[in-house]
Amino acid sequence: MSAVGTSQNLTPSQAAKLRRTAWYRQPRFSRLWAMVALGVLLALVTGEQGNTRDIFYSLETTFTGGGLWVCLALTVGVWVLREFAGDRLKGLADKAKPGTVGPLAAVRGRIQADKRLRWGLIVLALVLALSIPSMVERYWQTVLVDQIAIFVLLAIGLNVVIGWAGLLDLGFFAFFAVGAYSTAFWTGRLPIEPPVVLNPFWVIPIAVVTCLLTGLLLGAPTLRLRGDYLAIVTLGFHEIIYLVAKNADGVTGGPQGARMIPDFSIDFAGISYKWSIDPLPYWYLLVFFIVVVIILFSRLEHSRVGRAWTAIREDEIAAAANGVDTVRFKLMAFAIGASTSGVAGVVFTSKYGYINPEVFPLLQSILVLAYVIFGGMGSIPGVLIGAAALVWLPEALKDYVDPSDRYMYLGALLVIMMIYRPQGIWPSRRRQRELKLAEQGIGDADAMSEPAGGKF
Repeated sequence: MSAVGTSQNLTPSQAAKLRRTAWYRQPRFSRLWAMVALGVLLALVTGEQGNTRDIFYSLETTFTGGGLWVCLALTVGVWVLREFAGDRLKGLADKAKPGTVGPLAAVRGRIQADKRLRWGLIVLALVLALSIPSMVERYWQTVLVDQIAIFVLLAIGLNVVIGWAGLLDLGFFAFFAVGAYSTAFWTGRLPIEPPVVLNPFWVIPIAVVTCLLTGLLLGAPTLRLRGDYLAIVTLGFHEIIYLVAKNADGVTGGPQGARMIPDFSIDFAGISYKWSIDPLPYWYLLVFFIVVVIILFSRLEHSRVGRAWTAIREDEIAAAANGVDTVRFKLMAFAIGASTSGVAGVVFTSKYGYINPEVFPLLQSILVLAYVIFGGMGSIPGVLIGAAALVWLPEALKDYVDPSDRYMYLGALLVIMMIYRPQGIWPSRRRQRELKLAEQGIGDADAMSEPAGGKF
Protein backbone atom coordinates (compact mmCIF):
# COMPACT_ATOMS: atom_id res chain seq x y z
CA MET A 1 0.00 0.00 0.00
CA SER A 2 2.95 2.33 0.52
CA ALA A 3 3.53 2.57 -3.19
CA VAL A 4 0.00 3.74 -3.95
CA GLY A 5 -0.11 7.12 -5.64
CA THR A 6 3.54 7.16 -6.66
CA SER A 7 4.59 8.40 -10.08
CA GLN A 8 7.51 7.66 -12.34
CA ASN A 9 8.32 11.39 -12.38
CA LEU A 10 9.01 11.60 -8.62
CA THR A 11 12.55 12.12 -7.38
CA PRO A 12 13.94 9.60 -4.87
CA SER A 13 13.43 12.04 -1.99
CA GLN A 14 9.84 12.70 -3.03
CA ALA A 15 9.16 8.97 -3.34
CA ALA A 16 10.62 8.36 0.13
CA LYS A 17 8.46 11.13 1.59
CA LEU A 18 5.41 9.59 -0.08
CA ARG A 19 6.20 6.18 1.46
CA ARG A 20 6.32 7.77 4.90
CA THR A 21 2.88 9.36 4.35
CA ALA A 22 -0.13 7.60 5.87
CA TRP A 23 -2.06 5.66 3.21
CA TYR A 24 -5.25 7.71 3.69
CA ARG A 25 -3.34 10.95 3.02
CA GLN A 26 -1.69 9.82 -0.18
CA PRO A 27 -2.72 11.57 -3.43
CA ARG A 28 -4.82 8.71 -4.76
CA PHE A 29 -6.92 8.45 -1.62
CA SER A 30 -7.08 12.22 -1.19
CA ARG A 31 -8.77 12.29 -4.57
CA LEU A 32 -11.12 9.52 -3.42
CA TRP A 33 -12.24 11.54 -0.38
CA ALA A 34 -12.79 14.52 -2.66
CA MET A 35 -14.95 12.44 -5.02
CA VAL A 36 -16.96 11.01 -2.13
CA ALA A 37 -17.56 14.52 -0.78
CA LEU A 38 -18.59 15.62 -4.26
CA GLY A 39 -21.07 12.73 -4.51
CA VAL A 40 -22.66 13.60 -1.15
CA LEU A 41 -22.85 17.29 -2.06
CA LEU A 42 -24.38 16.49 -5.45
CA ALA A 43 -27.01 14.30 -3.78
CA LEU A 44 -27.86 17.08 -1.32
CA VAL A 45 -28.24 19.87 -3.87
CA THR A 46 -30.23 17.77 -6.34
CA GLY A 47 -32.43 15.99 -3.76
CA GLU A 48 -35.79 16.88 -2.30
CA GLN A 49 -36.38 20.45 -1.19
CA GLY A 50 -36.94 21.19 2.49
CA ASN A 51 -40.15 22.50 4.05
CA THR A 52 -41.08 24.65 7.04
CA ARG A 53 -42.86 21.85 8.90
CA ASP A 54 -39.84 19.55 9.05
CA ILE A 55 -36.46 21.22 8.83
CA PHE A 56 -34.70 17.85 8.46
CA TYR A 57 -36.98 16.58 5.69
CA SER A 58 -34.45 17.27 2.92
CA LEU A 59 -31.59 15.55 4.79
CA GLU A 60 -33.69 12.52 5.71
CA THR A 61 -34.92 11.94 2.17
CA THR A 62 -31.44 12.46 0.74
CA PHE A 63 -29.62 10.05 3.05
CA THR A 64 -32.33 7.38 3.07
CA GLY A 65 -33.20 7.43 -0.63
CA GLY A 66 -31.48 5.94 -3.62
CA GLY A 67 -30.27 9.26 -5.03
CA LEU A 68 -27.28 9.33 -2.66
CA TRP A 69 -26.06 5.94 -3.85
CA VAL A 70 -26.51 6.90 -7.49
CA CYS A 71 -24.40 10.04 -7.00
CA LEU A 72 -21.74 8.15 -5.05
CA ALA A 73 -21.66 5.45 -7.72
CA LEU A 74 -21.08 8.09 -10.39
CA THR A 75 -18.32 9.98 -8.58
CA VAL A 76 -16.53 6.94 -7.11
CA GLY A 77 -16.88 5.22 -10.48
CA VAL A 78 -15.03 8.11 -12.10
CA TRP A 79 -12.30 7.73 -9.46
CA VAL A 80 -11.97 3.98 -10.09
CA LEU A 81 -11.78 4.42 -13.86
CA ARG A 82 -9.23 7.21 -13.63
CA GLU A 83 -7.02 5.77 -10.89
CA PHE A 84 -6.92 2.14 -11.94
CA ALA A 85 -7.98 1.78 -15.57
CA GLY A 86 -6.26 5.03 -16.52
CA ASP A 87 -2.98 4.11 -14.81
CA ARG A 88 -3.07 0.60 -16.27
CA LEU A 89 -3.60 1.87 -19.81
CA LYS A 90 -0.86 4.42 -19.35
CA GLY A 91 1.46 1.73 -17.97
CA LEU A 92 0.79 -0.55 -20.93
CA ALA A 93 1.53 2.28 -23.34
CA ASP A 94 4.77 3.15 -21.54
CA LYS A 95 5.79 -0.51 -21.44
CA ALA A 96 5.08 -0.99 -25.13
CA LYS A 97 6.91 2.13 -26.20
CA PRO A 98 9.24 3.47 -23.53
CA GLY A 99 9.78 7.19 -23.64
CA THR A 100 6.77 7.89 -25.85
CA VAL A 101 4.14 10.52 -25.12
CA GLY A 102 0.42 9.96 -24.72
CA PRO A 103 -1.93 9.73 -27.71
CA LEU A 104 -3.42 13.18 -27.21
CA ALA A 105 -0.01 14.78 -26.83
CA ALA A 106 1.18 12.93 -29.93
CA VAL A 107 -1.77 14.21 -31.96
CA ARG A 108 -1.21 17.76 -30.74
CA GLY A 109 2.49 17.55 -31.53
CA ARG A 110 1.78 16.28 -35.04
CA ILE A 111 -0.71 19.09 -35.67
CA GLN A 112 1.69 21.74 -34.37
CA ALA A 113 4.58 20.38 -36.41
CA ASP A 114 2.75 19.98 -39.75
CA LYS A 115 1.55 23.33 -41.07
CA ARG A 116 -0.43 21.82 -43.93
CA LEU A 117 -2.26 19.47 -41.57
CA ARG A 118 -3.03 22.34 -39.24
CA TRP A 119 -4.52 24.48 -42.02
CA GLY A 120 -6.45 21.49 -43.34
CA LEU A 121 -8.08 20.93 -39.95
CA ILE A 122 -8.89 24.64 -39.67
CA VAL A 123 -10.59 24.63 -43.08
CA LEU A 124 -12.49 21.44 -42.20
CA ALA A 125 -13.68 22.94 -38.90
CA LEU A 126 -14.84 26.08 -40.70
CA VAL A 127 -16.73 24.06 -43.33
CA LEU A 128 -18.44 22.02 -40.62
CA ALA A 129 -19.33 25.17 -38.67
CA LEU A 130 -21.01 26.64 -41.75
CA SER A 131 -22.77 23.49 -42.97
CA ILE A 132 -23.92 21.53 -39.91
CA PRO A 133 -26.26 24.22 -38.39
CA SER A 134 -28.51 24.08 -41.47
CA MET A 135 -29.03 20.33 -40.82
CA VAL A 136 -30.22 20.62 -37.20
CA GLU A 137 -33.65 21.63 -35.93
CA ARG A 138 -34.63 25.24 -35.25
CA TYR A 139 -34.21 24.95 -31.47
CA TRP A 140 -30.52 24.00 -31.75
CA GLN A 141 -29.94 26.72 -34.32
CA THR A 142 -31.21 29.21 -31.75
CA VAL A 143 -28.93 27.69 -29.08
CA LEU A 144 -25.96 28.00 -31.44
CA VAL A 145 -26.61 31.72 -31.99
CA ASP A 146 -28.00 32.95 -28.68
CA GLN A 147 -25.67 31.01 -26.41
CA ILE A 148 -22.77 29.11 -27.96
CA ALA A 149 -21.55 31.73 -30.47
CA ILE A 150 -22.12 34.64 -28.06
CA PHE A 151 -20.29 32.94 -25.20
CA VAL A 152 -17.46 31.82 -27.50
CA LEU A 153 -16.82 35.48 -28.36
CA LEU A 154 -16.88 36.42 -24.68
CA ALA A 155 -14.60 33.52 -23.72
CA ILE A 156 -12.04 34.48 -26.38
CA GLY A 157 -11.93 37.99 -24.92
CA LEU A 158 -11.64 36.79 -21.33
CA ASN A 159 -8.87 34.42 -22.39
CA VAL A 160 -6.74 37.47 -23.20
CA VAL A 161 -7.21 38.82 -19.68
CA ILE A 162 -6.92 35.67 -17.59
CA GLY A 163 -5.20 33.18 -19.91
CA TRP A 164 -2.50 35.39 -21.43
CA ALA A 165 -2.05 38.25 -18.98
CA GLY A 166 -2.93 36.29 -15.81
CA LEU A 167 -5.40 38.91 -14.50
CA LEU A 168 -8.32 37.34 -12.63
CA ASP A 169 -11.51 39.05 -13.83
CA LEU A 170 -14.83 38.04 -12.21
CA GLY A 171 -16.91 40.80 -13.80
CA PHE A 172 -16.23 40.30 -17.49
CA PHE A 173 -19.90 40.04 -18.43
CA ALA A 174 -20.29 43.72 -17.55
CA PHE A 175 -18.54 44.59 -20.82
CA PHE A 176 -21.22 42.62 -22.63
CA ALA A 177 -23.81 44.86 -20.93
CA VAL A 178 -21.89 47.93 -22.08
CA GLY A 179 -22.01 46.69 -25.67
CA ALA A 180 -25.72 45.92 -25.41
CA TYR A 181 -26.66 49.32 -23.96
CA SER A 182 -24.45 51.02 -26.55
CA THR A 183 -26.65 49.39 -29.19
CA ALA A 184 -29.82 50.57 -27.48
CA PHE A 185 -28.44 54.12 -27.24
CA TRP A 186 -27.25 54.50 -30.84
CA THR A 187 -30.48 53.04 -32.21
CA GLY A 188 -32.52 55.61 -30.26
CA ARG A 189 -34.22 53.18 -27.85
CA LEU A 190 -33.11 54.77 -24.56
CA PRO A 191 -34.61 57.80 -22.81
CA ILE A 192 -31.63 59.93 -23.89
CA GLU A 193 -31.36 60.78 -27.58
CA PRO A 194 -28.16 59.96 -29.55
CA PRO A 195 -26.49 62.54 -31.81
CA VAL A 196 -27.51 60.39 -34.80
CA VAL A 197 -29.61 57.22 -35.02
CA LEU A 198 -27.68 54.30 -36.52
CA ASN A 199 -28.47 50.84 -37.76
CA PRO A 200 -27.12 48.16 -35.37
CA PHE A 201 -24.67 47.00 -38.04
CA TRP A 202 -22.86 50.35 -37.87
CA VAL A 203 -22.97 50.37 -34.08
CA ILE A 204 -20.44 47.50 -33.94
CA PRO A 205 -17.25 49.62 -34.26
CA ILE A 206 -18.68 52.18 -31.82
CA ALA A 207 -19.54 49.46 -29.29
CA VAL A 208 -16.05 47.96 -29.66
CA VAL A 209 -14.44 51.36 -28.96
CA THR A 210 -16.82 51.91 -26.02
CA CYS A 211 -15.83 48.57 -24.49
CA LEU A 212 -12.16 49.37 -25.09
CA LEU A 213 -12.53 52.63 -23.19
CA THR A 214 -14.48 50.90 -20.43
CA GLY A 215 -11.68 48.34 -20.12
CA LEU A 216 -9.20 51.18 -19.75
CA LEU A 217 -11.39 52.80 -17.05
CA LEU A 218 -11.50 49.51 -15.16
CA GLY A 219 -7.81 48.79 -15.59
CA ALA A 220 -6.45 52.23 -14.68
CA PRO A 221 -7.35 52.23 -10.94
CA THR A 222 -6.63 48.51 -10.47
CA LEU A 223 -3.14 48.25 -11.92
CA ARG A 224 -1.43 47.73 -8.55
CA LEU A 225 -3.81 44.95 -7.52
CA ARG A 226 -3.14 41.25 -8.04
CA GLY A 227 -4.84 37.93 -7.40
CA ASP A 228 -7.81 37.96 -5.04
CA TYR A 229 -7.83 41.75 -4.68
CA LEU A 230 -8.16 42.27 -8.42
CA ALA A 231 -10.95 39.68 -8.55
CA ILE A 232 -12.91 41.56 -5.87
CA VAL A 233 -12.58 44.86 -7.75
CA THR A 234 -13.78 43.35 -11.02
CA LEU A 235 -16.66 41.74 -9.14
CA GLY A 236 -17.61 45.17 -7.85
CA PHE A 237 -17.33 46.58 -11.37
CA HIS A 238 -19.96 44.13 -12.59
CA GLU A 239 -22.30 45.09 -9.75
CA ILE A 240 -21.82 48.80 -10.49
CA ILE A 241 -22.77 48.32 -14.14
CA TYR A 242 -25.77 46.19 -13.14
CA LEU A 243 -27.04 48.67 -10.53
CA VAL A 244 -26.58 51.67 -12.83
CA ALA A 245 -28.53 49.89 -15.56
CA LYS A 246 -31.28 49.02 -13.08
CA ASN A 247 -31.62 52.35 -11.25
CA ALA A 248 -30.73 55.05 -13.79
CA ASP A 249 -34.25 55.26 -15.22
CA GLY A 250 -33.58 58.47 -17.13
CA VAL A 251 -30.53 57.04 -18.90
CA THR A 252 -30.87 53.26 -19.26
CA GLY A 253 -34.64 52.88 -18.94
CA GLY A 254 -34.32 51.27 -15.51
CA PRO A 255 -35.88 47.84 -14.93
CA GLN A 256 -37.87 48.18 -18.17
CA GLY A 257 -34.69 48.39 -20.23
CA ALA A 258 -34.89 49.07 -23.96
CA ARG A 259 -37.35 47.61 -26.47
CA MET A 260 -38.03 47.64 -30.20
CA ILE A 261 -34.33 47.57 -31.10
CA PRO A 262 -34.16 47.19 -34.89
CA ASP A 263 -32.75 44.18 -36.71
CA PHE A 264 -29.44 44.14 -38.50
CA SER A 265 -29.52 45.45 -42.04
CA ILE A 266 -26.88 46.51 -44.53
CA ASP A 267 -27.21 48.70 -47.59
CA PHE A 268 -23.75 49.55 -48.85
CA ALA A 269 -21.98 49.48 -52.24
CA GLY A 270 -24.91 47.83 -53.94
CA ILE A 271 -25.29 45.15 -51.24
CA SER A 272 -28.64 45.19 -49.47
CA TYR A 273 -29.71 42.63 -46.89
CA LYS A 274 -31.82 42.60 -43.72
CA TRP A 275 -31.54 40.02 -40.97
CA SER A 276 -34.82 38.59 -39.66
CA ILE A 277 -35.83 36.20 -36.89
CA ASP A 278 -34.16 33.30 -38.73
CA PRO A 279 -31.12 32.37 -36.58
CA LEU A 280 -28.92 31.05 -39.39
CA PRO A 281 -27.95 34.45 -40.89
CA TYR A 282 -26.91 35.59 -37.40
CA TRP A 283 -24.90 32.37 -37.03
CA TYR A 284 -22.97 33.04 -40.24
CA LEU A 285 -22.35 36.62 -39.13
CA LEU A 286 -21.06 35.49 -35.73
CA VAL A 287 -18.83 32.83 -37.31
CA PHE A 288 -17.31 35.57 -39.46
CA PHE A 289 -16.59 37.73 -36.40
CA ILE A 290 -15.20 34.76 -34.46
CA VAL A 291 -12.81 33.88 -37.30
CA VAL A 292 -11.63 37.50 -37.58
CA VAL A 293 -11.08 37.76 -33.82
CA ILE A 294 -9.18 34.45 -33.71
CA ILE A 295 -6.87 35.54 -36.54
CA LEU A 296 -6.16 38.90 -34.92
CA PHE A 297 -5.68 37.48 -31.43
CA SER A 298 -3.46 34.63 -32.70
CA ARG A 299 -1.16 37.18 -34.31
CA LEU A 300 -1.23 39.17 -31.09
CA GLU A 301 -0.34 36.15 -28.94
CA HIS A 302 2.93 35.59 -30.82
CA SER A 303 3.83 39.27 -30.98
CA ARG A 304 5.86 41.39 -28.59
CA VAL A 305 2.62 42.22 -26.75
CA GLY A 306 1.80 38.54 -26.25
CA ARG A 307 5.27 37.81 -24.91
CA ALA A 308 4.94 40.73 -22.49
CA TRP A 309 1.63 39.33 -21.22
CA THR A 310 3.27 35.95 -20.71
CA ALA A 311 6.06 37.55 -18.68
CA ILE A 312 3.53 39.41 -16.53
CA ARG A 313 1.50 36.26 -15.92
CA GLU A 314 4.49 34.16 -14.91
CA ASP A 315 6.16 36.77 -12.68
CA GLU A 316 5.08 40.41 -12.79
CA ILE A 317 7.94 41.62 -10.58
CA ALA A 318 10.57 39.90 -12.71
CA ALA A 319 8.91 41.25 -15.87
CA ALA A 320 9.05 44.81 -14.54
CA ALA A 321 12.67 44.34 -13.49
CA ASN A 322 13.52 43.29 -17.04
CA GLY A 323 12.03 46.39 -18.62
CA VAL A 324 8.44 45.31 -19.37
CA ASP A 325 6.01 48.22 -18.98
CA THR A 326 3.53 46.26 -16.85
CA VAL A 327 1.11 49.19 -16.49
CA ARG A 328 0.78 49.64 -20.22
CA PHE A 329 0.43 45.97 -21.08
CA LYS A 330 -2.09 45.25 -18.32
CA LEU A 331 -4.21 48.13 -19.59
CA MET A 332 -3.96 46.70 -23.08
CA ALA A 333 -5.10 43.29 -21.82
CA PHE A 334 -8.21 44.76 -20.17
CA ALA A 335 -9.07 46.87 -23.20
CA ILE A 336 -8.39 44.30 -25.94
CA GLY A 337 -10.13 41.52 -24.02
CA ALA A 338 -13.22 43.69 -23.57
CA SER A 339 -13.45 44.47 -27.29
CA THR A 340 -15.07 41.14 -28.21
CA SER A 341 -17.87 41.87 -25.74
CA GLY A 342 -18.85 44.88 -27.83
CA VAL A 343 -19.44 42.71 -30.91
CA ALA A 344 -21.31 40.07 -28.90
CA GLY A 345 -23.47 42.69 -27.18
CA VAL A 346 -24.53 44.34 -30.44
CA VAL A 347 -25.45 41.07 -32.19
CA PHE A 348 -27.30 39.71 -29.17
CA THR A 349 -29.30 42.91 -28.62
CA SER A 350 -30.25 43.29 -32.26
CA LYS A 351 -31.43 39.69 -32.54
CA TYR A 352 -33.51 39.76 -29.38
CA GLY A 353 -34.88 43.26 -29.91
CA TYR A 354 -34.89 44.16 -26.21
CA ILE A 355 -32.68 44.18 -23.12
CA ASN A 356 -33.08 44.84 -19.42
CA PRO A 357 -30.71 44.62 -16.43
CA GLU A 358 -31.79 41.07 -15.57
CA VAL A 359 -30.15 39.82 -18.77
CA PHE A 360 -26.75 40.53 -17.19
CA PRO A 361 -26.59 38.69 -13.83
CA LEU A 362 -23.34 38.00 -12.02
CA LEU A 363 -23.72 34.27 -12.70
CA GLN A 364 -22.93 34.89 -16.37
CA SER A 365 -19.51 36.34 -15.49
CA ILE A 366 -18.74 33.24 -13.43
CA LEU A 367 -19.87 30.96 -16.26
CA VAL A 368 -17.65 32.68 -18.82
CA LEU A 369 -14.70 32.23 -16.46
CA ALA A 370 -15.60 28.54 -16.04
CA TYR A 371 -15.67 28.08 -19.81
CA VAL A 372 -12.16 29.47 -20.16
CA ILE A 373 -10.76 27.34 -17.32
CA PHE A 374 -12.54 24.19 -18.48
CA GLY A 375 -11.28 24.53 -22.05
CA GLY A 376 -7.75 25.54 -21.13
CA MET A 377 -6.49 28.99 -20.18
CA GLY A 378 -4.28 30.58 -22.80
CA SER A 379 -5.40 28.22 -25.57
CA ILE A 380 -7.77 29.49 -28.26
CA PRO A 381 -8.82 25.96 -29.39
CA GLY A 382 -9.36 25.04 -25.74
CA VAL A 383 -11.52 28.10 -25.13
CA LEU A 384 -13.66 27.28 -28.19
CA ILE A 385 -14.14 23.69 -27.04
CA GLY A 386 -14.77 24.60 -23.39
CA ALA A 387 -17.38 27.26 -24.16
CA ALA A 388 -19.20 25.11 -26.72
CA ALA A 389 -19.22 22.01 -24.49
CA LEU A 390 -20.38 23.68 -21.28
CA VAL A 391 -23.06 25.77 -23.03
CA TRP A 392 -24.35 22.69 -24.83
CA LEU A 393 -24.45 20.44 -21.75
CA PRO A 394 -27.29 22.16 -19.79
CA GLU A 395 -29.38 22.26 -22.96
CA ALA A 396 -28.73 18.56 -23.61
CA LEU A 397 -29.86 17.78 -20.04
CA LYS A 398 -33.06 19.79 -20.49
CA ASP A 399 -35.32 16.77 -21.03
CA TYR A 400 -33.73 14.61 -18.34
CA VAL A 401 -32.82 16.89 -15.44
CA ASP A 402 -34.86 19.37 -13.44
CA PRO A 403 -34.07 22.94 -14.62
CA SER A 404 -32.94 23.96 -11.13
CA ASP A 405 -30.42 21.08 -11.04
CA ARG A 406 -28.74 21.51 -14.43
CA TYR A 407 -25.98 23.77 -13.21
CA MET A 408 -25.36 21.44 -10.25
CA TYR A 409 -24.26 18.72 -12.64
CA LEU A 410 -22.23 21.29 -14.54
CA GLY A 411 -20.51 22.23 -11.28
CA ALA A 412 -19.80 18.56 -10.52
CA LEU A 413 -18.18 18.17 -13.94
CA LEU A 414 -15.99 21.22 -13.27
CA VAL A 415 -14.89 19.83 -9.90
CA ILE A 416 -13.92 16.50 -11.47
CA MET A 417 -12.07 18.35 -14.20
CA MET A 418 -10.11 20.42 -11.68
CA ILE A 419 -9.15 17.30 -9.71
CA TYR A 420 -7.85 15.28 -12.65
CA ARG A 421 -7.01 17.81 -15.36
CA PRO A 422 -6.63 21.32 -13.91
CA GLN A 423 -4.96 22.57 -17.10
CA GLY A 424 -8.21 22.09 -19.07
CA ILE A 425 -9.24 20.06 -22.11
CA TRP A 426 -6.82 21.66 -24.59
CA PRO A 427 -4.29 23.69 -22.58
CA SER A 428 -1.54 25.85 -23.94
CA ARG A 429 1.97 24.46 -23.64
CA ARG A 430 3.00 27.35 -21.40
CA ARG A 431 0.14 26.71 -18.99
CA GLN A 432 0.98 23.01 -18.86
CA ARG A 433 4.58 23.85 -18.00
CA GLU A 434 3.51 26.29 -15.26
CA LEU A 435 1.26 23.69 -13.60
CA LYS A 436 3.97 21.05 -13.79
CA LEU A 437 6.46 23.40 -12.11
CA ALA A 438 3.83 24.31 -9.50
CA GLU A 439 3.33 20.62 -8.64
CA GLN A 440 7.09 20.35 -8.09
CA GLY A 441 7.08 23.45 -5.86
CA ILE A 442 8.82 25.63 -8.44
CA GLY A 443 7.40 28.85 -9.87
CA ASP A 444 5.84 32.17 -9.00
CA ALA A 445 2.74 32.67 -6.89
CA ASP A 446 0.64 33.51 -9.94
CA ALA A 447 1.50 30.25 -11.67
CA MET A 448 0.72 28.31 -8.50
CA SER A 449 -2.59 30.09 -7.87
CA GLU A 450 -1.43 31.38 -4.51
CA PRO A 451 -2.46 34.65 -2.89
CA ALA A 452 -0.89 37.85 -4.16
CA GLY A 453 1.57 37.92 -1.33
CA GLY A 454 2.86 34.42 -2.02
CA LYS A 455 3.21 31.72 0.61
CA PHE A 456 2.82 32.52 4.27
